[in-house]
Amino acid sequence: MTQLLDNIFWHSLSGAQVHFAEGEASARRYAKGFSPILGFADAQHPDFQAITPYCELGEQFYCAGWSGTIPSGWQLVAESTMYRMVWDGEIPPDEPEFQARRLDPFNQQDAEQAMALAQLTNPGPFGLRTIELGEYLAYFDNTKLVAMAGERSFAPPYREVSGVCTHPNYQGQGWAKRLMHKIIRRQLLANEIPFLHVMRSNDAAHALYLRMGFHDYCETAVRVIRRCE
Repeated sequence: MTQLLDNIFWHSLSGAQVHFAEGEASARRYAKGFSPILGFADAQHPDFQAITPYCELGEQFYCAGWSGTIPSGWQLVAESTMYRMVWDGEIPPDEPEFQARRLDPFNQQDAEQAMALAQLTNPGPFGLRTIELGEYLAYFDNTKLVAMAGERSFAPPYREVSGVCTHPNYQGQGWAKRLMHKIIRRQLLANEIPFLHVMRSNDAAHALYLRMGFHDYCETAVRVIRRCE
């Protein structure tokens, strides 16, 4: 079953989340407006010829598990590695007194506030429609969104915890962690297995997730690439 995690974006885009995807038998992407992520049936030998017709010139995408030659028509923007982590802890306690609100993916103001916070804090690939991919919980200061955590990729039973971020002016209160606990609790009660990604360079977040109850499943290559002439 853990083989799903070895190529999680492909299994999400070709399985439970195929209705959010565009592409063909060997290559898919989240549709425009969602998180700009590519998935390939063979992650180590991605079929860029198949996915190119579904990508516009200038679009940037994240691509995991691949470190080969950059194909013609594409440009490398950045590359690094990230940890893929899986939950191994106890179920978090319920916190009914913590006033989190679910973001409404069909509410334009919610979607725009989530996008603005993601652009400010850069928790990973994010789009205006990303909050349609799962449950996104948020903490507000009056009407201002200041912290959120949600769900992105899903290949049953594995569901990703993603979009975890806090506005710089509101950090240190533990709100994002408490939002994560609510997400993780819901997933575990639904017999899902939480997992997440964190960049290797983000030592503070990696250490926090280890303390919370995640363990490292693997370290994998991740690239940002752009379709060009």
